[in-house]
Amino acid sequence: MNPVSASLPTIKRSHTSNPREPFLTGRTQTVGNGSSIGAILIGAGRLSEENISRILEVQAEQGQRFGEVAVNLGFLTEDDVRFALSRQFNNLYLPAGDESLSHHLLAAYKPFSPVVEHLRGLRSQLMLRWFHPDADQNVLAIVSPGAGEGRSFIAANLAIIFSQLGKSTLLIDANLRAPRQQEFFKTRAGTGLSGFLAGRGGLDCIIRIPSLLGLSLLPAGAVPPNPQELIGRPVFSNLLQSLGAEFDIVILDTPAAGAYAEAQIIATEASTALIVVRKDHTPVSRAAELAGRFQQTGVSMVGSVLNEF
Repeated sequence: MNPVSASLPTIKRSHTSNPREPFLTGRTQTVGNGSSIGAILIGAGRLSEENISRILEVQAEQGQRFGEVAVNLGFLTEDDVRFALSRQFNNLYLPAGDESLSHHLLAAYKPFSPVVEHLRGLRSQLMLRWFHPDADQNVLAIVSPGAGEGRSFIAANLAIIFSQLGKSTLLIDANLRAPRQQEFFKTRAGTGLSGFLAGRGGLDCIIRIPSLLGLSLLPAGAVPPNPQELIGRPVFSNLLQSLGAEFDIVILDTPAAGAYAEAQIIATEASTALIVVRKDHTPVSRAAELAGRFQQTGVSMVGSVLNEF
């Protein structure tokens, strides 16, 4: 597995909740979990009451940390301890045996992997260079010239790690050509973005991802025959303004910009874009051409990501 590497800038400039549950989450404040490590692990079925008693006895005798004693006694693994700590600090992730989401969501399943560490570095750079809550600058389009370059992978995992930061985060699958987020998060298509833009549904199609604190998804919905026309309607611009005011972070997945004109519209409405290129796959000339085209329409290019995954 090769890591994702970020360079800012390098190119010159499921389970799901009830779909009818109110989608507005408000701006999030991080709240610590008051439960002890033992209580969390008992609740998760990883530790018994008897084991807790034994751990506490040894802990009192040796003065070691709870997790260290539990591992030494063979009651827990290091992964169990990391799991409990993540719950205490609201950095939720899923155990390997959980099949509620796709394992393409590395930030949910392997939060300590090199790939996710690189994505956290990207998040830090975006917080410094792009995210300005006072200026209402919190909507970001993930774009790339062609297919198979990792836009959906980057968009989904980046949304997860923003939510792990304690930000109320909305991931919008605006790729109405070949949507992937429904597959990643194992949600039903439902009305989705396409249905909303066509006037066939409301924003109750926004789905909270209960296993990942603070994360919501607006899936693409059914693939329409006229995606460019739907994205080009004023209702799409109004939607982004409304959702940008309700969520701390809004991230948009997009279709291949070199093939479909609506990617330009999405990036323009978002006003900010991050280019994804794939090692040994994306021609430099195509990436540079895309960046230049976006600049000409006033899109702020916060940089690029070299995807080696």
